Amino acid sequence: MTSQMIDSVDEATSSMEEGAARAESNAEEQRETPSSSSDKDRSCSVLFYQKVLAEIFGTYFLIFAGCASVVVNLTTKGVVTFPGICVVWGLAVTALVYSLGHVSGAHFNPAVTVAFAASGRFPWKHVPAYLSAQVLASTLASGTLKLLFGGNKRELFYGTVPAGSDLQSLVLEFIISFALMFVISGVATDHRAIGGFSGIVVGATVLLNVLIAGPTSGASMNPARTLGPAIVLDQWRGIWVYILGPTAGTVAGAAAYNLLRVGDKPVREINT
Repeated sequence: MTSQMIDSVDEATSSMEEGAARAESNAEEQRETPSSSSDKDRSCSVLFYQKVLAEIFGTYFLIFAGCASVVVNLTTKGVVTFPGICVVWGLAVTALVYSLGHVSGAHFNPAVTVAFAASGRFPWKHVPAYLSAQVLASTLASGTLKLLFGGNKRELFYGTVPAGSDLQSLVLEFIISFALMFVISGVATDHRAIGGFSGIVVGATVLLNVLIAGPTSGASMNPARTLGPAIVLDQWRGIWVYILGPTAGTVAGAAAYNLLRVGDKPVREINT
């Protein structure tokens, strides 16, 4: 009987020691978890200079691809065609949204950056850096095209100038920029939107806008798209149209979509 009692005491002591060891191990894991989590967060975070670089690369390739389609169409006597130019702009936007959207937000457009800031979705203190990066990249892309295809030949102009009156182009730029930012706000900033299709939807919107307004205003929707070629080719006619129209349009488009934000639940789940 005495031996049984001793065995029982030994088993109890062993169980207590194992329990204490497990508790200490769990405590150590809990102490390590926050540190590991913070290390992971730091490793996954995007530094601001990386965002600016992403805007430079993205804007450069967007302007280069879109404007190159215009130049190639002019030099080949219409091989690309106007619908082809529209498709190039749309595909370029789609590809860049998917490749750089998770880095910088894929603005590539001063008007979009200002609209995000005005709607409280982008810090104003970062706006100057983004705008500078976008205009610089557009200028570099335009300079590359000038080196590749020649100088200031009128027949190879790839900027945007009003085909009709300045007022007509201003209104068109406002409307298509409004539509672009309205769509961006819906697919990229509203958690209720169907995920995974933002790049396709935004690219399709750009394509449609170029089809609609391209022959009249050039369908800029983007002050950097106009400023880059204007700087390189020294063509400033109607430049104010392409700064005021897209900027006012995107700010209004973002504000209009904010009127449709109804909370955390999808619209279909809200009782009216």
